[in-house]
Amino acid sequence: MRIAVTGSIATDHLMSFPGRFADQLLPDQLEQVSLSFLVDELDIRRGGIAANICFGMGSLGKESVLVGAVGDDFADYRSWLERHGVDTASVHVSELRHTARFLCTTDQDQNQIASFYAGAMSEARSIELRPVADRIGGLDLVVISPNDPEAMIRHTEECRTRGIPFAADPSQQLARMDGADVRKLIDGAAYLFTNEYEKALCEEKTGWSGEEILDRVGIRVTTLGAKGVAIDRKGEKGLHVPGTPVPKVVDPTGVGDAFRAGFLTAIAWGLPLERAAQVGNNIAAHVLEAAGPQEYRLARQDFLDRLAEVYGAEAAAEVAPHISCPNP
Repeated sequence: MRIAVTGSIATDHLMSFPGRFADQLLPDQLEQVSLSFLVDELDIRRGGIAANICFGMGSLGKESVLVGAVGDDFADYRSWLERHGVDTASVHVSELRHTARFLCTTDQDQNQIASFYAGAMSEARSIELRPVADRIGGLDLVVISPNDPEAMIRHTEECRTRGIPFAADPSQQLARMDGADVRKLIDGAAYLFTNEYEKALCEEKTGWSGEEILDRVGIRVTTLGAKGVAIDRKGEKGLHVPGTPVPKVVDPTGVGDAFRAGFLTAIAWGLPLERAAQVGNNIAAHVLEAAGPQEYRLARQDFLDRLAEVYGAEAAAEVAPHISCPNP
């Protein structure tokens, strides 16, 4: 199964605030907030949603095609991704702008305040998917993850025109896009990925009820944080898969991207939805335990042992023939 992942490619600047954001916000002064947080740590990490998803798939042994726009400062990052099983030949390199930057501060309750500089990402709207498909012999699924909004709409419309199945993953861009654009991104998707809050926001912005959205998508996947994931399909009973326990959370950045990587990889292996969610939850737990969205390392046997511990030996046995982590 040939999967292209479109979306952001960025450098993450991750900071830690030792207090609580909530303690610094005065309810009667929210209209004129002016705050500066003195942080204890700064980690500069490789990131971007599309790159994180592709890295996660490569960590499980599944090659994917990364589609996005970067600056000429991408050389080291490109080498890193290629060493981890990511096809970067369809990444557009800007002659004018730097690779995007994500700046995020996390407080002691794991709440986050972030800003995103698009940089070269704004040129993603010029990327056509047909040359990507022609280069690799066709596409079985295109993931439309957060990106330049015009690029997201263009990729979605091209998928519809060319009959390529697509997965809608609007997440952070839901806050920026209006209802008409959100409807364009969702309608006809084979998969729709959101978290709980984004699920409600999708319904509010589109004006569609949950049932109406299920009329328009194949499978709706809603991540629930530590509670796991809910999977819904029209006319069928909903499926809930509990999360993988994490004894100590180090950094939540990229956890949703990792889930998508595991879920999509398992789908590409031909596994059922429950197994796909379990694989997604398992890799998400590894990300929560690492400082950065691409700083975890998957070892095949450890991954299977953890899967068996949480979801049972049958789950691990079904995944085992497919998984081929670069690490033993």
